[in-house]
Amino acid sequence: MQATDDDNPMSRMSFFLSQITTFISRPHSGRWLLLLAVTTAIFSSACGGGGSGSPPVIQPPPPQPTGPGTSTINEAGGIPAGFQIAWSDEFNVDGLPDPMKWSYDTDRNFLGWYNNELQYYAAARPDNSSVANGSLVITARKENLDGAGLADWGGQAYSSARLVTRGKAQWTYGFIEIRAKLPCGRGTWPALWMLSSPPQSAWPDDGEIDIMEHVGFDPGVVHGTMHTLAYNHTRNNSRTATTNVPDACTAFHRYQLTWNAHQIKVGVDDRNFYQYSNDGSGNAEWPFDSAQYLIFNIAVGGDWGGQMGVDDTIFPVKMEVDYVRVYQP
Repeated sequence: MQATDDDNPMSRMSFFLSQITTFISRPHSGRWLLLLAVTTAIFSSACGGGGSGSPPVIQPPPPQPTGPGTSTINEAGGIPAGFQIAWSDEFNVDGLPDPMKWSYDTDRNFLGWYNNELQYYAAARPDNSSVANGSLVITARKENLDGAGLADWGGQAYSSARLVTRGKAQWTYGFIEIRAKLPCGRGTWPALWMLSSPPQSAWPDDGEIDIMEHVGFDPGVVHGTMHTLAYNHTRNNSRTATTNVPDACTAFHRYQLTWNAHQIKVGVDDRNFYQYSNDGSGNAEWPFDSAQYLIFNIAVGGDWGGQMGVDDTIFPVKMEVDYVRVYQP
């Protein structure tokens, strides 16, 4: 609808000013009272009060990111209602790990592994990875591999294994349970964790999910951590939490991950101790909407595992995995 002059605040103001001039020129005892009333009307009209004008709309500030929330929790966990097993390995067939489900990450053997770790990761070598008596056994050893005919050996004094489901199985969301017994001893660094399926942009942009980490110099303290571009140890702002499992190295426990589009929780034996929430602020904070694959390994030494040195008298040490089960709705 087209506006008329009567709808124009500037036209109304010109009219009122002309009236003020007329009344000031008249000898009228009440002209000052009238002047006050007219002036009030001018300001009321100019500010949108009365008439057909609309008051200005003040937009609220945009919501600010809330971050991933408090990391440490203590709440009931376990398999969500209605979830069913979508993938598993019960490790019931002796020999090497099932090649239909597992492969070996050996990419950095010759150059040396990240975090200044000291191990050589062997591929399909029974001394380092095998299935026996219903469990996967990953063994870290102190040994000299010179002369073993390993083309990718980088001179490491320790051997171990790093099993991955990369290229064979990966998941987006779900519940994962791994029943395992951990190695102890100063210098050990076992982990049950996940990385984004290829192609990856760069660590940690695509996210890392640590279901369980344990360092041998601090026995019985289990860590859960998420790594993202916004939150990671290189920025000294990792979002992590711990729980005490005093017999982690002598008894099996169920290490658990609950993952959906809104939140990730980590727990042990149906008790969640860690959470990381999606605040909707973008990929830097929440890169966890794409598939990830599983990784099981024992590292030796390194920036964290080797903070107190490596006790060579402990080797060989083993991580045993009774089963791994992935549940989805």
